Amino acid sequence: MNEQAFNSTKLVGNFSVDTQFGAYLGTTRIRLLEAIEHYGSISKAAKAVPISYKSAWDAVDAMNNLADQPLVIRATGGKNGGGTILTDYGRKIVALYRAMEQEYQHTLDRLATRLQDLEGGDIRDFQTLLRRMSIKASARNQFVGPIIAMREGAVNYEVCLRLDEANEIVSVITRESAENLELAIGKEIYALIKASSVILLTDEHVRTSARNQLWGEISHIHTGAVNSEITMTLPGGKVLTAIVTCESVENLQLAVGQKACAIFEASSVILVSYV
Repeated sequence: MNEQAFNSTKLVGNFSVDTQFGAYLGTTRIRLLEAIEHYGSISKAAKAVPISYKSAWDAVDAMNNLADQPLVIRATGGKNGGGTILTDYGRKIVALYRAMEQEYQHTLDRLATRLQDLEGGDIRDFQTLLRRMSIKASARNQFVGPIIAMREGAVNYEVCLRLDEANEIVSVITRESAENLELAIGKEIYALIKASSVILLTDEHVRTSARNQLWGEISHIHTGAVNSEITMTLPGGKVLTAIVTCESVENLQLAVGQKACAIFEASSVILVSYV
């Protein structure tokens, strides 16, 4: 949650649904979803918010990755050549968010009144405490799923979680970390993978010792001066991003629509539990 006090007796809230690595749903993302519903185009929706086209797709990919069902889908064909569609599930999420946002403001109004009645009550002190309790992470790839297998070693734990029916991710962590996270079969947990830890292959015959090997289709290439950001859509609909050099893009002849494999070591997967 994120509060801003305009005076000592009023709390004005910006409601958000947060995870341990940042906001999952907030005002900007909800406005983006509403604009997608209105325009049927992510480029027009991005301009209406306003945010960049790339930021809009990054937000959509992040929301779809953490949702049980896609909130936004790409439509192809038709007289207009396709577009971007808000799903029925996406509409329900937007409606739920707006209802919770309204109730949230009512709660803040009641809380502000109670704080003023407390001895030494100070809204700004309360805001500072909330900010210090927030946690964020910079990992580009953020997934969530249940633990389906655990194997205990002499020093480490190998933990396997299911992303969807088609994909699994394996992480290797220390015994101490496993105990601190209170890991157990069936527990839902977050997996974070930095884009720079992901290597791309296109040759199906190449063998590698990397524990995680996820095949998918390249859906977007964002070219920079030195490195390129490659977004790949997995069979289950989730997306994974890799940062590779522009030279590697040329050598591998990477292109949108091409089949590729994202590989990364189990030790590169950071697990995050939530209460």
